[in-house]
Amino acid sequence: MTTPRDVFTALSDGISEGRFDELSALYAEDTVVEHPQAVPRPTRLTGRAAVHERFTGTLAGALRLKRKNVVVHQTTDPEVIVAEYDYDAESVETGKTDVTANIQVLRIRDGLIVHSRDYHDYLRLAALRDGLELLPKAYEQAPPRELSPVTPESTGSVFERLVHGVAGGRWDELPGLYAEETHVTHPFLPGSGVVRTRDELREHFEAGKKLNPGFTVADLVTHRSTDPEVLIGEFAYQGEHAGRPVRIANIFVMRIRDGLVVESRDYGDHLGIAGDLGKIPELAARL
Repeated sequence: MTTPRDVFTALSDGISEGRFDELSALYAEDTVVEHPQAVPRPTRLTGRAAVHERFTGTLAGALRLKRKNVVVHQTTDPEVIVAEYDYDAESVETGKTDVTANIQVLRIRDGLIVHSRDYHDYLRLAALRDGLELLPKAYEQAPPRELSPVTPESTGSVFERLVHGVAGGRWDELPGLYAEETHVTHPFLPGSGVVRTRDELREHFEAGKKLNPGFTVADLVTHRSTDPEVLIGEFAYQGEHAGRPVRIANIFVMRIRDGLVVESRDYGDHLGIAGDLGKIPELAARL
């Protein structure tokens, strides 16, 4: 029997080997593939034909991608896995190279991908293609963001208390959700270091406290790993800035031990929020 992990391996092997014309066969006829952090707005592909067109068009001629540093989380739903990995990425046009982070949430049934949510490092990918200067205009010309119904506040897990605590502006309480010695990274934020202590977390959250954006939480979904310490959470912060709707899609991978976060990889849409706030040059300068 083909397992979800086998299907992901076949997909990532095919991408690494450049066999883009074969990849759509790994998807169901009625598959849905979402890119919650795509530039300048989220995208949704429906059907195997649309996936085939994307693989053989956009990707095949633009990038060479070699997978490495793969971590696959099997969730308690036997159809769902979450895969974290890096690409050694090279632009076909410019020859520039970099390492880019990625994370996917895949639902695989009867050996085929029926639903996938794919998060990629779009800032670094744009830089590889000498496309940074095009990003501000893309966000300026994009339609208003579509907002979702608010997710009611819950204290069911440390993850939920963290997310709703940020939205509720309870900044001083947030460091206490982490262990005294922790390991927090932000793979999509260039130039960011590892946050290791509660004092460093207080400094980290102080920046949010100064902005005090007043967001709400939407589309919160948690995936529990078969490793009882690991929880993966997808969600969006959303609100308004300068009269325009703002939405920030995120996915966190957390290791929680004795009720405290000992490790977290926070894949936030830093490019998206910079685009909405007109601050892409400042973000790009961190590369």
